[in-house]
Amino acid sequence: MSDHYERVKIELQQMKAVESEAAVDEEQLSPASVSSVPADASFAARRDLSRSSINGRSRSKSRSKADGHERQVNGKLMSDLTPLKPDYSQEKGQSRASNEQNIKGTLKLLKGKTPANGHVESCQRQTEGKCEHHGKEDGSKVAKKRRAVTVDTSKAKTSLEALKMSIRQLKWKEFPIGRRAACDIYWHGVSFHDNENIVSGQVNKFPGMIEMLRKINLSRAVRTMQELFPEEYNFYPRSWILPEEYQLFSTQIRLLKDNDSTLKPTFIVKPDSGSQGDGIYLIRDPADLRAISGSQIKQAVVQEYIQKPLLIDKLKFDIRLYVLVRSLEPLEIYIAKEGLSRFCTEPYQEPSQKNLSHVFMHLTNYSLNVHSGNFVHSDSCSTGSKRTFSSVLYRIASKGVDIKKVWSDIIALVIKTVIALVPELKVYYQADIPPGKPGPTCFQILGFDILLMKNLKPVLLEVNANPSMRIEHEQEVSPGVYEYVPSPVDEEVKVGVIRDTLRLMDPAQRKQHATLNTGDGSPEDAIAVETGSDEKESLMDSLPTLCLKQVFPKYTKQFNNLRVAERIAAIFIRFLGVKGTMRLGPTGFRTFIRNCKLSNSSFSMASVDILYIDITRRWAGMLPDSREAGMCLQAFIEAFFYLAARRSKAVPLREQVLLLLEVCEGALEGQSHSHSEKPRPHRSQPTQASAPNTFSSPALTRRHHLRQQPMKLSAKANTEN
Repeated sequence: MSDHYERVKIELQQMKAVESEAAVDEEQLSPASVSSVPADASFAARRDLSRSSINGRSRSKSRSKADGHERQVNGKLMSDLTPLKPDYSQEKGQSRASNEQNIKGTLKLLKGKTPANGHVESCQRQTEGKCEHHGKEDGSKVAKKRRAVTVDTSKAKTSLEALKMSIRQLKWKEFPIGRRAACDIYWHGVSFHDNENIVSGQVNKFPGMIEMLRKINLSRAVRTMQELFPEEYNFYPRSWILPEEYQLFSTQIRLLKDNDSTLKPTFIVKPDSGSQGDGIYLIRDPADLRAISGSQIKQAVVQEYIQKPLLIDKLKFDIRLYVLVRSLEPLEIYIAKEGLSRFCTEPYQEPSQKNLSHVFMHLTNYSLNVHSGNFVHSDSCSTGSKRTFSSVLYRIASKGVDIKKVWSDIIALVIKTVIALVPELKVYYQADIPPGKPGPTCFQILGFDILLMKNLKPVLLEVNANPSMRIEHEQEVSPGVYEYVPSPVDEEVKVGVIRDTLRLMDPAQRKQHATLNTGDGSPEDAIAVETGSDEKESLMDSLPTLCLKQVFPKYTKQFNNLRVAERIAAIFIRFLGVKGTMRLGPTGFRTFIRNCKLSNSSFSMASVDILYIDITRRWAGMLPDSREAGMCLQAFIEAFFYLAARRSKAVPLREQVLLLLEVCEGALEGQSHSHSEKPRPHRSQPTQASAPNTFSSPALTRRHHLRQQPMKLSAKANTEN
């Protein structure tokens, strides 16, 4: 009996233990036990935490210039701007409610399959790192632990506070002083070269982006596209590059005034490497240009001044939009759905000789207007000297304006501008991270400064490679003494942009993104389903939906035809020869001509050498800071345009270039497929008039379409529709 009694006692204890475990499991699975943090409460808590941390480190200091490139865009939650979805796609009639319902439905269907931040997992729920796979009779358990994403913030500088908040919200791991082992993401403050020893991971800067977004290089890149697509790139003001085009500028203005003595145009002068509004001024005559070192004019861009901007409360304003370039190959572009509107602090008047020096009236730069006695810091998104872009849109929508059309035009402007920058960026990229060399991948947040004209046409002012990500501003607490205080508008926008950029760059998320792109899924779908386990559900509740909207390759069909210069750059890179170089030598140029079969009896290799020398010498004079000898990409594009015009004279420049691209790409493709096969017969071209074998600079000057046309200022463009 005793043995039997002991066995029964053990069985009863086991049964109680099983029942206890089942009760615990049931309690864990009940909805009431899942902690859910409302988004509003979470955001308020984050804001209080931010304020306490910032106030804790507030320090008195003499006023210095506000942080550079302070042209922010307010990144308010995307749900507020859902009705502003651009009307490019074929899908129409989708309401905000239906979109939210679709997302929620997708989450329910995929719940338990994909945990936060895109890390794919086959379990339905996760408890203390162990996954229970339901549907298996044996009830076996497979242990699986997610590795935290690591971020090196040792070089972050001005974006540090917003970056730290974003990392905390994502529950990632930060390394504020770096570490020996590789991190998943490196956040640099200024340049790709802030840290030279990165061999893996991802860096938030592209090589060459700072150089490309200087005023002169941006103007040159856009001008190239204006030659090919003048109607598509009419959003950039007419510009002249100083000092090389000073005589051209002076001549055109003199002829303009001779033809119409009543016309009094105004121009804005922007130093090439200036920032925070430093050195910007207005002129009405070329003689007013300021000189340095005697008669030498400083390198700058002089642009036509937009005299009829859209006004709100009688004040001029501009828009700062944050744009994420996620990769160059393939090209991926995201735009923040919210922006910042930065207002002047003096009522606007059309420029006259008396008010040209009134910077608070004509210049919208935050770093300038913040020093005005009229600047208003406000916690409200719709008042003050810095507001959300959505508040401006709602204001003009009340007057019957089609704000969807405004957003569509802005999105088109952003995509076209990035397409103009990509060719040169790819040359920089292969120089710093050549194929086959260990190295990181890159992404970058850009700040687009856009002005709305009175007729609501968007105009590109400039693009910032290092837009300020500060979420605080200085406040005077006593005469001459200032401290940092939180800026709610900046925090709401910038933390969202940085956080969602990190979410998109999560290594596991990128893998899932690539998988979904092979099917019918979209990147935004990937983010929507990223939380599937119960353990991550509270994180999903505290994070809003993405404030970044993909616009490319989503709108590839509308804009892919503009990528002509990118095809020319691919040929240029192919013949560079030495890895890491950015200039094409004479041998590489001759090889290009020979392999593409572009020489003939009327265009000998001696003529090719003269062409190379003439163009390269002229561009060397326009790029005095260059230390590398040879032909740069812009010089190669000029030579390509010349060769295209020489072969096909009876058609527009764009068609000439496309015909030559077909010839070159066809010849190079045949060579790459098989070196042993006989070369394909070269398609005969229509007989052209023989070109001279000697070349002079005037004959080789690029066909600047805009230069040859009579100058037309904004009198017509600025009139209200």
